[in-house]
Amino acid sequence: MDDDEPLAEWARRRDERRARTRGRLRAVPLTEGPHRAAHVDPSAPRIIQTWDGSQWVPTGVTPDLAAAKAVLYPAQPTQEQRPAEWDRPALGEGTGRHRRTAPAEDQDR
Repeated sequence: MDDDEPLAEWARRRDERRARTRGRLRAVPLTEGPHRAAHVDPSAPRIIQTWDGSQWVPTGVTPDLAAAKAVLYPAQPTQEQRPAEWDRPALGEGTGRHRRTAPAEDQDR
């Protein structure tokens, strides 16, 4: 077939995809049966797993769904706790793509 890509190109794309997803977390209930929804049995303990690029690796255990959510979705810093580099710089005068420019007759004044 003429449309086959070289194996090296495929491996490079696979490694990039694995690097992007590495470090993702998930919580799985420590109960019997298929685990279809997180809200089922909220008082059951959860195991926290991290994706290492090829498999889910256990990293911790939480006592219930609320504690698992606190690990998976940490609270965002408030305005007072934000580092200065998070603030956007003030946008001054310019002729960027979405900026209004003054009509030619106003510029002569």
